[in-house]
Amino acid sequence: MRVRPISPDRLVTELTERLLTVASGPAADGSTPPAHLRVAVDGPPAAAPDRLADALIDPLRAGGRPALHLHAGDFLRPASVRFEFGRTNPDAYYEGWIDEAGLRREVLDPAGPGGTGRVLPSLWDARTDRASRAAYQELSPGTVLLVSGALLLGGGLPFDVAVHLVLSPAALARRTDPAQRWTLPAFARYADEVAPQSFADVVLRVDDPRHPALVQRADGAG
Repeated sequence: MRVRPISPDRLVTELTERLLTVASGPAADGSTPPAHLRVAVDGPPAAAPDRLADALIDPLRAGGRPALHLHAGDFLRPASVRFEFGRTNPDAYYEGWIDEAGLRREVLDPAGPGGTGRVLPSLWDARTDRASRAAYQELSPGTVLLVSGALLLGGGLPFDVAVHLVLSPAALARRTDPAQRWTLPAFARYADEVAPQSFADVVLRVDDPRHPALVQRADGAG
């Protein structure tokens, strides 16, 4: 495994170039490029995956691709389900906070091969604990759809590209808000049971957000 330090600006540039290349190239089976590119930007809140996804929007558009950023936090299950075993249960957070079926049904499948291209930008408003009542959006041809959030890669969701942001356990504990440190065992389980570093298309080490690094695996991926 090789770790290559990179500046934040250069990181955005390289990620943009990679996504534009994938979006324009043939699919893995050699068929024509997908109508839309579904990208996971996965990482704990301390890694700021939302901020990275936001930073990619304008460069992607400047590169000639429509781009849309959705937040996994807008696809949570109702509070009655999330908090069935208490508000600070790390196992419940790990296993059942994200409505993966809803995210797949309303976003990833419609944006995938043979899909309608009609996606729902949000499903649930966690603040009011009600359906968001968002209007459906029609994706422009060739849209790069970025979905950011935590624990996105363990449930078999159909992403075309997976970007995983990782911190060392010490950095994760240090940079996690004290009120959210009860989630740390969930991220330890995720690293152990899912091991996203072993298969994500792009792995970024972000112990210090000012000095990220690209991780390249022994198989050349990354």
